[in-house]
Amino acid sequence: MTRAPTNLLAVRSLLLAHLDLDPAAARPQDLEPAEVGIVGDADHVGGYHCGSDRVVAGDYSVVESPRDAAGLTLDASALDIGRFSVTSGGDVHDLRSFSAWCVAQCVAGADDTRDIREIIYSPDGTTVRRWDRLGRRSTGDASHLWHTHLSFFRDSTKAGRDQTPLFRRYLTTIGLLKEDDMSAQAESQINSLFNAVFNGGSSMGRRVDPDGPGPSPESNSVVAKLDYTMYRLDAALAQLAILSGKDFTDEPAIVAGVLASLTPEKIAAALPPSLAQQVADEIARRMAA
Repeated sequence: MTRAPTNLLAVRSLLLAHLDLDPAAARPQDLEPAEVGIVGDADHVGGYHCGSDRVVAGDYSVVESPRDAAGLTLDASALDIGRFSVTSGGDVHDLRSFSAWCVAQCVAGADDTRDIREIIYSPDGTTVRRWDRLGRRSTGDASHLWHTHLSFFRDSTKAGRDQTPLFRRYLTTIGLLKEDDMSAQAESQINSLFNAVFNGGSSMGRRVDPDGPGPSPESNSVVAKLDYTMYRLDAALAQLAILSGKDFTDEPAIVAGVLASLTPEKIAAALPPSLAQQVADEIARRMAA
């Protein structure tokens, strides 16, 4: 059964949190929950709103890109966004301006649009247009006069890649979201880093006790490992300082070793024949005298 993936549900929740200004009432200017869809209804067969159980033979959402073919799962990989109108920063922002902004970001090659395959939208409420990353199509059916469709390459959905950055950037641009607001994924990553630095975990390797036996228990954090490394480095440097003050040269032993190897035979063998003859003649001369 086709399902709504977690990463697109996160986009849906983000948009509703900031564009459904009165969740307690249905208002024409608000983006209502029923206007943000991921999984196609029972009559919807084929396309990015369907998972592997509902695609059709030659489905364009599967066969036109290796990214889609490799990423096909039971997950839908599209998002429909309905009409809304909000005033922020003295300007009115609605579905049409939102759609035009998203298309402009795709055309500009913004990093947070790389997983978007297509956007089907209306810039004026009378004409339907389609931005297609693969350049296959340029329009869509009349239902897109009142809602905008975004397809995401299926491999990005299969990987669970965070798709909120583009939409957070839009909400920040129009002034509905503060720049210092972080996504849940960013907060999770920071929390994981904090835990690794100060608490450690099973993936950090053996536990260490930097200061040796004492009141502080052994730790497995990054800080403890750095402290332990410095502790061992300080000990190694101290040993090196001691060794550098010693004279390791034993001259008498060296001389004795050299003399022990200089036997008469080795000395004679090392002398050139002419020199050996001169030595012999000199010895004979002195003996005769």
